[in-house]
Formats: sequence, C-alpha cells, structure tokens
Amino acid sequence: MGILDNKIVLITGTGGGLGRVAALTFAREGAKVVGCDINVDANNETVELVRQSGGEMTGIAPINLTDPEQVRKMVEDAATAYGGLDVVYNNAAIQRFGPMPDFSIDDWRFTIAGELDIPFFVSKFAWPHLVQRGGGVIINVASMAGMIAGENPPMVAHSAAKAGVIAMTRQFALEGARHGIRAVAISPGPFLTPASDRDLGDNQAARDAVTSKTLLKRFGQPEELVELAVFIASDRASYITGANYAVDGGATAW
Repeated sequence: MGILDNKIVLITGTGGGLGRVAALTFAREGAKVVGCDINVDANNETVELVRQSGGEMTGIAPINLTDPEQVRKMVEDAATAYGGLDVVYNNAAIQRFGPMPDFSIDDWRFTIAGELDIPFFVSKFAWPHLVQRGGGVIINVASMAGMIAGENPPMVAHSAAKAGVIAMTRQFALEGARHGIRAVAISPGPFLTPASDRDLGDNQAARDAVTSKTLLKRFGQPEELVELAVFIASDRASYITGANYAVDGGATAW
C-alpha cells in the first residue's frame, strides 16, 4: 500500500531530471501518473521506466506548455486518461540567466513565460477537474531564488518569476479552500540534475560558488525534493496549504 493509492497525478516536465524522478516516486506510492514534456523520446523513456518498475503512467508529448491552447488540450487528455485529476505537480520550467542591465527583453519575457505562465496555465485548466473530484492538491515548484537574491548565476528574471510562483500559490490556497483544493509551493536550492550538469560542466569553481551558499556545502539529490512533494500530495498532509517549503540545504537560513 502506497500513500498515494488511487490518486491521479499530473506531472509536468517528466522527460528527465526532477520530473522523471517525480514520476517514478509518485508511481511507487500508488499514484496513476500522467506526465508531459516537450521531448517525445525522453518522455517515452520515463513512461517505460515507470512501467518497468510496476507503476502506472501515461505520457503526453510533445507539448509546449507556454501555449495556453496546447495546455488546455493536454489537461483535458490527462483528465481523460484515468478519469479525473487529484494532484497537479507543476514541475516544468524554462529560464535564462544573466546580469542587469544586459539582460535582454526577450530573455525576460522568455523566463516569465517559462516559469510563471506555465504553472498558471496548467493550474487554470486543471482547476475544474479538481473541483469535480471534490478537491485536490496543486504543488508548485518555485525556488529559493524567489526568497533571496542570487549571485551565481545572476538571476533577475528567475527571481521575479519564482517569487511570483510563491505568491500565486498562496492565492490558489485561498481561493481553493472552499473547494477542498490545497496549494503548496516547494522552493529548491541547488540540485544535481542533467540540466545543472550541462550548465556547470567541469567548472569546479562554479560548482563551489553555488554550493557555498548552502549550509550543507553540497547539491541536493532529486529524491530529497520529490519525497516531500509526495507527502504533500498525500492525505497525510491534509492540514497543509498556502505554505512554501525551502528544500535548499539551508541556503535561505543565512
């Protein structure tokens, strides 16, 4: 018996990294997972990994989550896959980094769309399905960048967008309470993912600069974030809503 038995969970960005680990972990706990990604092959690989591990998962790809019409159709297809939605895990995001004032308007708009529009669109179209089920949970992946400034890398748009995600989550919680919908944000610090490995490469100085802000002096492992998300999605967390949880190795503590 898992703590998410018979829950239907929509996870965005399941082609790899934190999203893939989320799909595997939610399925391990008994959830029926619908995962979406822009990368067809990577998402299909996640579906196969979940099924090989004994879990249940349906994949939807390719999907551009910055296009509201594509999101609307994806959510409808997700709700149809297993007969509804109980949990939305807004994991997917795309962003660009750079210092002020050299950060371009295009990079700003790209990041706001990729980090703030995406969870709004998915939640907006999923909302009536959660209401129809008598309630549910929306989990938004924000960032410690929405709580503190960051020097490495410079992140003006990322900080603004993720602060917006945290604020939006509180509003979701307020408006959702009357419908039995809980909304919670999780704010990761630096985590080891294929994207972080790609961006940092063999630059040990850059890696040390990132982890120096943490109290634990290391990157987090994806499981250390996703296990919290699974608990929040479960009925064991039924009194938790409107909160933001930092999972950052202590980076926001000082």
